[in-house]
Amino acid sequence: MESNNSISVGTAAGTLLSVMPNIASEDVAKTVILAVLGAIVSFIVSLLLKSCTKLKKKQ
Repeated sequence: MESNNSISVGTAAGTLLSVMPNIASEDVAKTVILAVLGAIVSFIVSLLLKSCTKLKKKQ
C-alpha cells in the first residue's frame, strides 16, 4: 500500500480553513494565555517535586 501525503495534507488544510472563520480572536488569545499559564504551573510543580525528592534522598 502506497502512502499518499498529498491527500492527508489536503484534508488537514481543508479542515483548518473551514474551522478558521468560526474561531473568534478572543478565543485564540484566551487559549494562548491558558496554555502559557498551564506550562508555568506545570514547571513550578515539577521543580517542587524535584526538590522534595532530593530532600528525601538526603535523609
